[in-house]
Amino acid sequence: MRRLYSTFAGSWPGAGLLLMRVVVGSVLLVRGGSKLWTDAPLDTTLTSASLAASGLLLIVGLWTPLVGTVVAALEILQVLTMAPDRLVSLLGGTVGGALAMLGPGRWSVDAWLFGWKRIEAPPRRSHSNVL
Repeated sequence: MRRLYSTFAGSWPGAGLLLMRVVVGSVLLVRGGSKLWTDAPLDTTLTSASLAASGLLLIVGLWTPLVGTVVAALEILQVLTMAPDRLVSLLGGTVGGALAMLGPGRWSVDAWLFGWKRIEAPPRRSHSNVL
């Protein structure tokens, strides 16, 4: 994961990424979860389950590049199949793709698991008493 991003953005950019993840993840979770409790065909149920799971993973920021790519693909597929809420799907797919390219930010599980770690070396001892 660290190879995908040189840094995990903090400060205002990190807050912006967190906001994007939480908003899009919540929308996906609500949209996908609401269709799970209906008597929908199997393909709709699987797509809804994938979107709901992707929304949950985006909210916590786990596997963000993979999840963002899946969200982008599923949402753009819904745009192409003429779903009733095409503009929402287009927006969700675009933000999912952007998150896949930009990364999760500092406030994510990805940053905690795969981010740069700081290792402090103990101070060197003086060797002035060496022969």
